[in-house]
Amino acid sequence: MGQIKNTRILDVLKGSPVDRTPVWIMRQAGRYLPEYKKTRKKAGSFINLCKSPDLASEVTLQPIERFNLDAAIIFSDILTIPDAMGLELKFKDNHGPYFDNPLDDISNVQNLNDNDIDTKLNYVSEAIIETKKKLNNEIPLIGFSGSPWTLSTYMIEGSATKEFRKVRSKIYNDKKMLQTLNQKLVNAISNYLIMQVKAGANILMIFDSWGGLLNTENYINFSLDPMKKIIEKLRKNELTKKIPVILFTKGGGNWLKQITDSGCDAIGLDWTVELSAARKTVGENICLQGNLDPCALHGTKESIKNAASKVMDSYGFGHKHIFNLGHGIDQYVDPDNLEFLINHVKEYSKRYHQN
Repeated sequence: MGQIKNTRILDVLKGSPVDRTPVWIMRQAGRYLPEYKKTRKKAGSFINLCKSPDLASEVTLQPIERFNLDAAIIFSDILTIPDAMGLELKFKDNHGPYFDNPLDDISNVQNLNDNDIDTKLNYVSEAIIETKKKLNNEIPLIGFSGSPWTLSTYMIEGSATKEFRKVRSKIYNDKKMLQTLNQKLVNAISNYLIMQVKAGANILMIFDSWGGLLNTENYINFSLDPMKKIIEKLRKNELTKKIPVILFTKGGGNWLKQITDSGCDAIGLDWTVELSAARKTVGENICLQGNLDPCALHGTKESIKNAASKVMDSYGFGHKHIFNLGHGIDQYVDPDNLEFLINHVKEYSKRYHQN
């Protein structure tokens, strides 16, 4: 693997000075791009798109060809793991992912197969290999997974629901089931992330989309501790021990101190957290990523500029900030607004990186 030319994100993750704040966008390959819609149509379905290495690589590179971003993130879905473990993943347009046979009890969990994940998810590996070739070492590639808790929510509920009552009730009425599921998911996710690094991923991110549903005790036990175990496994593996890990819990602003102790290199923040306060809480040894409200991209050029400037002003001087949204970009954003945002971040942030 050759040397990457634009190392800004990698430098920030290891604490080296940079000339400006690096920027990438969660869900940067997605439905807001007309070229993505064309490829998605060609694929026939979202699942086909995920499972076709050529097409997954194509959409991974679309935002890179259009915008001057500092990292690519492999196009996939967090629910490929439950699919590979035996729950058949289905998608309905405008309704999102679902499972026809969600998990009800511990016997369902015991029937899940968490072995040979790298073989079953080889299509992700192939997409990474192909994407790395096309990126030609210009920028780093991010690999990712959902967190054990977030995958559990879909596997037990069947789909995203309003209150996630079924899975949250399991904490109180069938703890053993959740603990068994967590063990299987820690194993599967760790192997999946190692596989992505083997294929060429330079950075890993764990998306904990639903950790914010929990109270502190349950967040620690059912969301953070399993993620910690994954990071421990990555640190013990020769291939992944030095690969930076970004951990993002949506709604996790109350637990920044605990997340800092997870062993991750960066904490993703949603837009409800004030960056300056988060920086005081976590200290200077860990990076912060985020956290513009995605809806800011529906504003005028002037309001986008002001909102983004406030995020950078809130972080202030220093080299441990990666600019991003506080969650994924939504499908109704005008791509020109995103381009304007990226260019503004690159120009404006220079003032905070003067020697």
